[in-house]
Amino acid sequence: MTFDEARAQFPVLERYAYLNAGTFGPMSHAVAGAIAAEQQRALEEGRINRAVFLRYLEDRPRVRERFAQLLGVPVESIALTTSTSEGCNVVLNGLDLGPGDEVVTTDSEHFGLIGPLAVSPATVRVARIRDLPAADANETILAEVGPRTKLIALSEVLWVTGHRLPWRELRDATGVPVLVDGAQSAGAIPVDASEADFYTVSAQKWLCGPDLTGALSVRDPDSLRLAQPSYLSQREYDLAEATFEPHEGADRFDTHFTPLSVTAGLLAAFDLHPEWRFERAAEASARCRALLAERAEVVTEPGHANLVAFRAADPEATVVRLAENGVIVRALPGTGLVRASCGWWTSDEDLDRLVAALG
Repeated sequence: MTFDEARAQFPVLERYAYLNAGTFGPMSHAVAGAIAAEQQRALEEGRINRAVFLRYLEDRPRVRERFAQLLGVPVESIALTTSTSEGCNVVLNGLDLGPGDEVVTTDSEHFGLIGPLAVSPATVRVARIRDLPAADANETILAEVGPRTKLIALSEVLWVTGHRLPWRELRDATGVPVLVDGAQSAGAIPVDASEADFYTVSAQKWLCGPDLTGALSVRDPDSLRLAQPSYLSQREYDLAEATFEPHEGADRFDTHFTPLSVTAGLLAAFDLHPEWRFERAAEASARCRALLAERAEVVTEPGHANLVAFRAADPEATVVRLAENGVIVRALPGTGLVRASCGWWTSDEDLDRLVAALG
């Protein structure tokens, strides 16, 4: 598949320089078509029947297998969720943390992780890394780890600065379990989550999947209590005794029946991405950073991932002005930053439009 053929899958790119996959990836013909086809079938044939349900039972494991391949983990480690936020809640609710426990995180995390931490009974220790060089993150985070630390919870790629965090090194140095928010890494850069105790995925971002799709990798499912069971958590149950037996793998943590149309769209999304996607995205991100550095203060250091954040006097006004010129980026609330997200579909022309619109 050539670059032009791959890019042609996304109609939005015919009109806009779409640089906002860190929020939502562009929608493809294939994903939209798969969703629409299933919705039309439901309209004409009824939303569910035996044949459709049997197909769903075949498709759901296929989705699980694709997430496992993406993360480099056994399929038995994958639970299907709606988002990284939901995955974080599953983990924090199941760890049974108490008032005497501590969790270490950073000051650059998304609320999808901070929210569950904030309502946990554990004490949250925050490593102040946002304004530090990326190379200082490891030492700064380690300084917050102590004898009462039960979990290190952080992103592989920070949504604010775009910097990668050394979660493997932190786990190796401390022996403390690690919960990794993979919202800005899974699908954007090569990921190996095999050493992570918990790793979350949002599929609507860099995987260009439908809304409310995601996964959670749990390295040892028996280490996490099932705190919020869904119907899909059980392999058998006894209504008379009000008991059930959970699945043996991480599928016990599945949170919901993914709609049939969404399942179809997600399977289509996994087939979108060319073999050269990571190399191309890295090239686009490096060029974006270099171009922006000539015009603004870029806070993202070279060589990290696919997000490039830069300072603006009025981020919201900057986003509006860029949109008026056909360039879609986003402001990061409370930071004074604007963020561009560069995917494998990002062209040189997209980046030229971005810098031209900035003036």
